[in-house]
Amino acid sequence: MDAKIMSFFDSVSSFFSGGDNIPWCDRDIIAGCEKEVANARNAENKNESLMRLSWALVHSRQTEDVNRGIAMLEASLDSSSSPLQTREKLYLLAVGHYRNGDYARSRQLLERCLEVRPYAVMLLYRKLMLCLLYNDGVIGIGIAATAVGLVVGGIAAAVARKK
Repeated sequence: MDAKIMSFFDSVSSFFSGGDNIPWCDRDIIAGCEKEVANARNAENKNESLMRLSWALVHSRQTEDVNRGIAMLEASLDSSSSPLQTREKLYLLAVGHYRNGDYARSRQLLERCLEVRPYAVMLLYRKLMLCLLYNDGVIGIGIAATAVGLVVGGIAAAVARKK
């Protein structure tokens, strides 16, 4: 019962804090994927293992892991053998850039991904990205308006003191 209550409170706090539902990955999983790549016997198995490693890296909490996953995916994007594989790599690149806070680049990659082949999860992710970009824009406008107000108020106060 306590676990259900904690799960409920976690989901409510995630909703109000704007948390995402993209899974996280820890170092143990990444290490397992790296071993799998090293032990791959043929090219097909190695490609599948590299995709799993890329997935784990872009879902990591460590920025250096995310950047490594992005680099791996960008290097292998041109060698994709099918539209499905291209879509998966673009999606993982979008997740990596999202994790790094580069929402605009993430949205661009997601748009390219949807051009290759639309998918329901990606449409939901696109909606999340648009909301984040909108919120960042509104916050930026609020900060700029506050800064202008402070400058104008400072000038008005200085003029009032001189009189």
